[in-house]
Amino acid sequence: MRTFRDRVRHALLFEAVALAIFIPGSALVFDQPIAHMGVIGVASATIATLWNFVFNMGFDRALLRLRGSVHKTMAIRVAHTFLFEAGLVIMLIPMIAWYLGIGLWAAFLMDLAIVTFYLVYGFLFNIAYDRLFPINAVAVPCAA
Repeated sequence: MRTFRDRVRHALLFEAVALAIFIPGSALVFDQPIAHMGVIGVASATIATLWNFVFNMGFDRALLRLRGSVHKTMAIRVAHTFLFEAGLVIMLIPMIAWYLGIGLWAAFLMDLAIVTFYLVYGFLFNIAYDRLFPINAVAVPCAA
């Protein structure tokens, strides 16, 4: 299992590398000034991080109350992911539209592209992170 320190390193590296890719890449793809996409990137990452904390705490409490356990089946994990992303999209679309002076539909499409980037990036980042910083195997005593 990863230590608290390792989880902090993971979170900081995840966001730093993501923003280093996202900001210039999105400025190019969306034909927006790099400074504007920097604001969108940092604001979105901050909102996503805070939402992740609040949502996961609330989701686990709801599971405990409704099911008596925080154990997640595959169906619950799918629902968890969908609800998390839906909440994030609802929060980010108005902010993106307002800040960039674009319509809600354009902001929705932009946010879909951002979500797609982060899904692919997160998958690849975590594979790379696990290879660069492997979890040390802990010897488990054998039952005699």
